[in-house]
Amino acid sequence: MDPIRNPYAPGAGQRPPELAGRDDQLRAFDVVLERVARGRPERSLVLTGLRGVGKTVLLNALRSAAVRKGWGTGKLEARPDQSLRRPLASALHQAVRELGHPAEDQVDHALGVIRGFAQRDAGPNAKLRDQWSPGIEVPVVRGRADSGDIEIDLVELLSDVGGLAADVGKGVGVFIDEMQDLGPDDVSALCASCHEISQSGLPLIVVGAGLPHLPAVLSASKSYSERLFSYQRIDRLTREAADRALQAPAAEEEAEFVGAALEAMYAATGGYPYFIQAYGKAVWDLAPRTPITPDDVEVAAPEAERELAVGFFGSRYERATPAERDYLRAMADAAIELGADADAVGSVATSDVAAVLGKKPQSLSPARDALLKKGLIYSGERGRIAFTVPHFGRYLLQQG
Repeated sequence: MDPIRNPYAPGAGQRPPELAGRDDQLRAFDVVLERVARGRPERSLVLTGLRGVGKTVLLNALRSAAVRKGWGTGKLEARPDQSLRRPLASALHQAVRELGHPAEDQVDHALGVIRGFAQRDAGPNAKLRDQWSPGIEVPVVRGRADSGDIEIDLVELLSDVGGLAADVGKGVGVFIDEMQDLGPDDVSALCASCHEISQSGLPLIVVGAGLPHLPAVLSASKSYSERLFSYQRIDRLTREAADRALQAPAAEEEAEFVGAALEAMYAATGGYPYFIQAYGKAVWDLAPRTPITPDDVEVAAPEAERELAVGFFGSRYERATPAERDYLRAMADAAIELGADADAVGSVATSDVAAVLGKKPQSLSPARDALLKKGLIYSGERGRIAFTVPHFGRYLLQQG
């Protein structure tokens, strides 16, 4: 089949041609946007799930929905080695520009506050590159969001930006990807500021996306975070949604799958959106004609697996040291020894991993902690760990 017309799009955060299975989240968010813009109380939103389930795609879709409503929006990706100040300031700068507030002096004041917030950590003798203010030509506003206490500063900053939105009857959405990578102080400040903004009724919400343990990260910071955010677990697609993700783009190109081929695709992908796109692309490129058959899926599967092995699994595996790779492999082996499927989403006990390696759990703490920091595993409960990547156990066992 013509590869130029291939409709499938495997890529990190790349929107698939058919965003199947997320209609409920999109409809619910439309309600949130309307309620917040009208001054109604509403919680900020947190999306959680494994890698490859489409959290970033959905986060971008929600942001697009906010833009269509005339909201000011900004997005950032948290990193464990970076303070929240600069990326958040950049996101809010964009949000203020999108709002289109008519009063220039009020906009300049808000931008001056944003600039002061961003530069607070730079210090008086910082190099020019550290005195961040790209695109903000107004003077720094002193005495607002620049105390050095991130919790105080964030409340003041979001209050000022939220006030601009209220003036024009719109809202502001701050979209944070990889939210679990925020530092402890930044997480605490973000929770506190969301709490304050919610109580004040200002039209500003935070929409975060992260790994399954993100709720535990937020709860450890502020106990009230369980009531502060609306948590939505983003999982693999149902069979119906997975079929739609394949069939709808194919139909646009005057192609189709036979029923048995769709069944084979679901068995191969497990319903994970990223895998659906990867297998869909490979099957399309290798199938001689439409309709696509189970034989076409069987022929294309090795090509899809090679692509995933390099771009999805391998890129993560290469980030691990030899000791960390041993730990990852032991996680898969521990699941097998306990009679579980190494490919399953479930967790294993750290003590079982240590038993496989013949070592004491305490001696493995450096490897485990490094893998946690690299986002290759997560801990949803004390003493247990799981892969952040679906099908990673199978990949590891295939490495020999």
